[in-house]
Amino acid sequence: MSRTKVRRALLSVSDKAGLVDFAARLVAAGVELIASGGTGAALQAAGLPVTAVATVTGAPEMLDGRVKTLHPKIHGAILADLGNQEHRNQLYEAGISPIQLVVVNLYPFEEGVAKPTTTDQEAIELIDIGGPTMLRAAAKNHKWVGIVTNAAQYDRVAGAIEQGGLDDDLRLELAREAFYRTARYDAAIVSWLERSSAEMPQRLVLSLDRVKELRYGENPHQSAALYAEQGNAAWWGAMRQLQGKEMSFNNYLDTEAAWRLVNDFVDPTAVVVKHANPCGVAVAADLGTAFREAWDCDPISAFGGVIALNGMVDRELAGALTANFIEVVIAPVVSGEAAEVFARKSNLRVLEASPPRGHDLDLRRVEHGFVVQRRDAVTVSSKNKLPAGWESVGERQVDGETMLDLIFAWKVAAHTKSNAIVVSNNLAAVGIGAGDQSRVGAADRALRQAGPRAHGGVVASDGFFPFRDSIDLLANAGVVAVVEPGGSVRDEDVVAAANEHGMAIVFTGTRHFRH
Repeated sequence: MSRTKVRRALLSVSDKAGLVDFAARLVAAGVELIASGGTGAALQAAGLPVTAVATVTGAPEMLDGRVKTLHPKIHGAILADLGNQEHRNQLYEAGISPIQLVVVNLYPFEEGVAKPTTTDQEAIELIDIGGPTMLRAAAKNHKWVGIVTNAAQYDRVAGAIEQGGLDDDLRLELAREAFYRTARYDAAIVSWLERSSAEMPQRLVLSLDRVKELRYGENPHQSAALYAEQGNAAWWGAMRQLQGKEMSFNNYLDTEAAWRLVNDFVDPTAVVVKHANPCGVAVAADLGTAFREAWDCDPISAFGGVIALNGMVDRELAGALTANFIEVVIAPVVSGEAAEVFARKSNLRVLEASPPRGHDLDLRRVEHGFVVQRRDAVTVSSKNKLPAGWESVGERQVDGETMLDLIFAWKVAAHTKSNAIVVSNNLAAVGIGAGDQSRVGAADRALRQAGPRAHGGVVASDGFFPFRDSIDLLANAGVVAVVEPGGSVRDEDVVAAANEHGMAIVFTGTRHFRH
């Protein structure tokens, strides 16, 4: 394995963290330093010997620093194939000495455009030109040149230089990271330029960093890993895992489903999720009561599920949770006393997290492509009156408490796989039919699960009822009100059935299918 001895290094960095210590090690190893404006000033201030880029090129920086390293004496020194005698001759004739190390981190474009106060002109000035050009040049010529793109690489690179040079494997690894960095950077610029285009952007460039490998995917024979989208913070990226086994592929999906649903409510709420579907949801005066009512919806399905809570978990609630077999608990805060209780079940994953971010793009994989949509949002008010856009279409009117239950059930149905039927009574789901191929099948399952608890309750359906059969089924179970999108060619028959049974019926004009 060959090594590249580093005699000359070019440094041009925006983020100067760790720069001086790194450069000092290079100087001690006999490396000549060349640096652009701000980088050179920082090194000079630290008393390190450095040659300005303008001295090498014979051309001063111009256009407010937009042009400084774009010069043959810089790029010739980086791009020369030193195994090619003609290249070496041309360098000699031009008076150019090769550069074996390039250290570049780019203008902070991603960080800049993430600030709401950044103007368009300020964002434009944060688009680096010379940096990516040098970075790509060095990465292309990694047979002879090492390229450093972030401070995390400083110690390893300096150590290699101190040991005699950069070996083939290290230069290749650095080149891979460099090309990925430019791809990420360009993806961020494309995303910013597309921000004000059509509702759905014309171009999407995905840039994903592998955060960690997972034990396996949905099943043990499938390999899996967790990736983070560049430039976007997720609730799971900043979560604190207080204890328990590592999160699995399925854990992440189930916890995401539970966490998004519970954060759709303001009052104390508990959510139980199994296989990405809610199997229990309740709103109550306190979280302990909410959890008990949510668990009672379907204790069999809840076994081994994920529990999400939208308030602090205290000692008493932790005791109630650990009395059952569950995989994950997620909440905004876990008290110290609760943590002591959870510690008795060392395998239980206990997470603290901030609420999910806004409703971004939702991408689903199809072969060699994606279908992309705006993430669904349920924006109805939780007040006890008919929300804007909803219409009471039956003869029976809806009172305030019933309306609260309809809104609650509607939110739960929006987070449940289609076909979805949610039976609710007093702000607690008592029966959930999820993912059924027929709406009657979903209703039948939800009612069997609810049993006598359906009497006096309400039902939400994520899609319209195509026939009156489901209404008849619900009425026979004692359901007093239904909320559904409407829009069926048989709406009149469905409303007539509701009127026959003395059941209130509300059309929302909006559906919430979830596949």
